[in-house]
Amino acid sequence: MKKTHIITFITCLVSLAAFCIVFKILNPSVGRDTLKVGFIYDNDESTPYTYNFSLAKDALEKKYGDHVEIFTCSNVLDDEMEEPLRELADKGCDIIFFNGYSEMVKELAPEYPNTQFCQTSYMDMNGVPVPENYHTFKGEAYQGRYVSGIAAGMKIKQMISEGTIRSDEALVGFVAAFPTSEVISGYTAFLLGVRSIVPEAKMKVCYTNTWSSYAHEKSAAMQLIKDGCVILSQHTDTIGPAIACEEASAKKEVYFVGYNQSMSEVAPGSSLVTSRICWEPYVLGAVDAVMNSREIESVVQGSVHGTDIAAGYEFGWVEIVDLNLQVCAPGTQKAMNVAIDKFKRGHNDFVFWGDYTGTDPKNPSDKISLKNGYIENQNTSYPTFHYILDDVIIILK
Repeated sequence: MKKTHIITFITCLVSLAAFCIVFKILNPSVGRDTLKVGFIYDNDESTPYTYNFSLAKDALEKKYGDHVEIFTCSNVLDDEMEEPLRELADKGCDIIFFNGYSEMVKELAPEYPNTQFCQTSYMDMNGVPVPENYHTFKGEAYQGRYVSGIAAGMKIKQMISEGTIRSDEALVGFVAAFPTSEVISGYTAFLLGVRSIVPEAKMKVCYTNTWSSYAHEKSAAMQLIKDGCVILSQHTDTIGPAIACEEASAKKEVYFVGYNQSMSEVAPGSSLVTSRICWEPYVLGAVDAVMNSREIESVVQGSVHGTDIAAGYEFGWVEIVDLNLQVCAPGTQKAMNVAIDKFKRGHNDFVFWGDYTGTDPKNPSDKISLKNGYIENQNTSYPTFHYILDDVIIILK
């Protein structure tokens, strides 16, 4: 090869290398070629909560394909978190997602500064110091609860107008895990959605004192149906309540409003509608941020509070699925759309509002009036409304 050709070839290589460097600097979207991503589930995909969360993993695989290497650990109890966390971090995971409620995630994060730890929020993180590589996130579930409550209210209104029940029999039931603010906020928003259509409606709540027990949840639902509840919903992790409604519907008119996962397959005759948190926007955004060496909170769209993010309908973090057109009342979709449009426009002050007073179940002297309203998720992704509405919500003993 002639000397001039060699010089020209080398010059081209140097120019190409320089171009690639400059191009990458000017185009932050061009980042790492592959990323290791870990998922730790508190249950497995047979339960609605974990199944719903796993949809984000599926979306990640679909978007990035071979550019992400995914590791999954299932059925991890909160007090057994350390081993799987260290295992994934030691494998070199660049980012790890966890859908459980464990302090261990926050405690271990500083030991692995090159890994981003992302946990669904389990407490009010407002003002709580956390490691830079520890993040929390949650969809504003109260929005979906309220909208699904509207669907339930429309059905109850139809049942009253058709003479199936009297107005004083407008009773909804709720199978709840624990009396945490997350659970209380959800079922309160659900009832207020119902009462936006049927102002006389009331609610009975039965706690199971466990997040995931088919037997306990089904038993609680059966008790609520026996007590006269005509529509049930839940904040627990199994299909037990939906099965109870489906079995009871053979003898009486009773309906079910799902959470996290559609219940139309297991309860086709009684399933009315389902609300779910969409974890995909956060997971996809967080992975994109890490892949391109950017801060997660600068990429993911939502209400940012330090390393904590929340969002609702306006950024696609909440949605209603599987409205059963065979059983829902006429005009249900239109009624739900009115509220959804408000949420999408950023209005969120109409849910926890009205001529209501509430009492803190842990401190009876702590009361609240909703005449001036209460803004949920204002400073944190974790729900903070923790009052039982007086005279309209009855807690079963």
